[in-house]
Amino acid sequence: MTNGPPIYFGAVRLITRSLVWLLGLLVAAISLSGCGIGGLSPIFPEPVSPNGSDIYQTYIGISVPALIIFIGVEAALLWIVFKYRRSSQPAGYVPPQTHGNTQLEVAWTVAPLIVVLAIAVYSFVELQRDFQPINNAAFTVVVSGHQFGWNYTYPQDFTIHQDGTLQGEVTPFVVPTNTLIKLQFEGTDVIHSWWVPAISGKTDAVPGYDNFSWLKIDRTGKWKGECAELCGVGHSTMQIVVQAMDKSDYDSWVNEQLAKKAAGSSPSPSSAPGSSPSPSS
Repeated sequence: MTNGPPIYFGAVRLITRSLVWLLGLLVAAISLSGCGIGGLSPIFPEPVSPNGSDIYQTYIGISVPALIIFIGVEAALLWIVFKYRRSSQPAGYVPPQTHGNTQLEVAWTVAPLIVVLAIAVYSFVELQRDFQPINNAAFTVVVSGHQFGWNYTYPQDFTIHQDGTLQGEVTPFVVPTNTLIKLQFEGTDVIHSWWVPAISGKTDAVPGYDNFSWLKIDRTGKWKGECAELCGVGHSTMQIVVQAMDKSDYDSWVNEQLAKKAAGSSPSPSSAPGSSPSPSS
């Protein structure tokens, strides 16, 4: 008596469970995107700066073809598994063998090479566009990473200290909307990495070497990020908050920081320990 049908239905059940599991993940991602998080997930929120949008589109441009290739390969694999399964073939059956087919071997070597090169070129062009120094910025802010927090030095010669904490929301890095701002990154002790997914990609702050990025946020609001480089025991506390204001509100904020500096106080007080961070905008 053959055991073909039980094996067949077992495989079908396994595939069905896998598809249901994947569908559940998709529904969860869509649900998260509708809970004020934006984008496809908390990792890829709705972009608010052109470079963040470019990175998001690069992610989509790479992921969609990769998903199509994955589905095609898995479908071909399942077709072969079911078509040539031993239980449905006569005793001693040997599937068709392909050996020494030069055209086939060239095809399955060249096709993946083309895909990988396309991804490499696509990604390289994106990196060159969004992570190089720019010359037409309205002003430059020096972003300095340290264990464990960030300092933002403005051209008006005051510094905002964004001390790391898990006990409350950190002091925001404030910028005006619709303004091209150059970011110059530096590290004072070890390598840190500044990452706000809605604004730009990860940019390392390296001791002795300056890295550059930029932002041009198109709306008011707050966006959160974190250090993306394991930098020590306080790594998890290095939260980032970027707040975009209308130009008039930003000018008032700058005048307030200058007044505090002139009075001899810190331009912007650090977060007091004891409170917890709010959800991402």
